[in-house]
Amino acid sequence: MDTDLGTAPKGGFARMVPELIVTDLGASQTFWCDILGFGVAYQRPSERFVYLEHAGAQLMLRQRDGKWETASMDLPLGRGVMFQVEVPDLDPVLTRINSVGCRIHSGPREVWRRIGNHEGGQREVFLQDPDGYLVMMNQSLGQRPLPEPA
Repeated sequence: MDTDLGTAPKGGFARMVPELIVTDLGASQTFWCDILGFGVAYQRPSERFVYLEHAGAQLMLRQRDGKWETASMDLPLGRGVMFQVEVPDLDPVLTRINSVGCRIHSGPREVWRRIGNHEGGQREVFLQDPDGYLVMMNQSLGQRPLPEPA
């Protein structure tokens, strides 16, 4: 029997935390921690499970074992879902992505989107984890008034 390693997330547990079933826990943990900057809050090695956190974002990874699979698990996994993680500065993430040669799905780019009566801007890059889960890492650029009509 192993002992749980680590502690609860620094800011407490989020009210909703996705748990990703992965084909290679080591490769997934390397991607989420070494490239995207997440840290391990705690882990249960005997269950092949790790709980990750990054500036308030939380995510669980579990090695595929068939227990929680509700349908066929064909690659890429996570079709139809995208995870968005806001970081204070996108540049260190881009540096890590480029240093390991991780394939970028889209971006990096700057976008402004309407939010009610103003626009919110962000720098963003999209990539896929080792199992094909789509992840958008973004940095907020703040808000600005809507453009005047032409």
